[in-house]
Amino acid sequence: MTGPVNLLPINIADSVAVVTGGASGIGKGIVGALLRAGATVVIADIEQRAIDETTAELTSLGPVSGHRTDITDEASVKALADHVYATHGKVNLLYNNAGVTSGGGGKPWQQEPNDWRWCFGVNVFGTAFCVSEFVPRMIESGVPGHVVNTSSGDGGFAPVPTASVYASSKAAVSCFTEALHHNLVSEGTQLRASVFYPAGGLQRTGLFTAQRNRPEHLERVGEGTGRKSMTFDEMKSMLEKAGRDVKEADLDAQGDFVVEATIDRRYIITMDLRETVDLLHRRADAIGEFEVPPHHGWPG
Repeated sequence: MTGPVNLLPINIADSVAVVTGGASGIGKGIVGALLRAGATVVIADIEQRAIDETTAELTSLGPVSGHRTDITDEASVKALADHVYATHGKVNLLYNNAGVTSGGGGKPWQQEPNDWRWCFGVNVFGTAFCVSEFVPRMIESGVPGHVVNTSSGDGGFAPVPTASVYASSKAAVSCFTEALHHNLVSEGTQLRASVFYPAGGLQRTGLFTAQRNRPEHLERVGEGTGRKSMTFDEMKSMLEKAGRDVKEADLDAQGDFVVEATIDRRYIITMDLRETVDLLHRRADAIGEFEVPPHHGWPG
């Protein structure tokens, strides 16, 4: 190990960025923000139609292209990396943003093996495969770079009990990112890592309808949890009927926030931690007393 080095600043305007899940939702917000800051962006997404529509919509902001990628497939991720390096010669910024739910939540013992395989395949293995494929090349280049992994307050901070598989996957992403960051520092690289917790309101993303991309071989074979996935509007309506004051997140503003935090090399990227800090303190206190820590509340 070589130890810490003098960390050079990131010049976004001279950067090439890869954003997984970048054709919609939070990823699209990050792509737009990167383009507005002057970066060259490659969108990696499983949906070709969404890639085409998003690149057409955002091309006026700057150089953006797309490459259909299945991040659960090592060969597909390698093909993405090969394509980006052959086309642009480098990658400075990697945003591992693509994510899915297990499909409907429910009790932990109702989750089927395929729920685990699919959710962890995208959220955890997908992130790991992208890091394994891109980071060695980014280190070798010697240029300043950054990796941002999208986690969630659900799991990253505390679980929603009815989303046990998803929460577990996002807890894994948070832990993995912390380990990644420490190793990037101790190995004397010009790379750092950050964990991103989307905030600022309910996120209008494809996460709510992620089942549309669930592979046939990973479909449920039984009754599963007995619950179905909801669209964003269905979720919003349910929360409002439950008396919640639902604020919808501004995904473009959130994207700008993420890019600014990337430039600042901020490890934790999130828009508001006040309530979360209180929860984390209560969780730590409970653990210190050998008790079950409090969780994120959730209707249903």
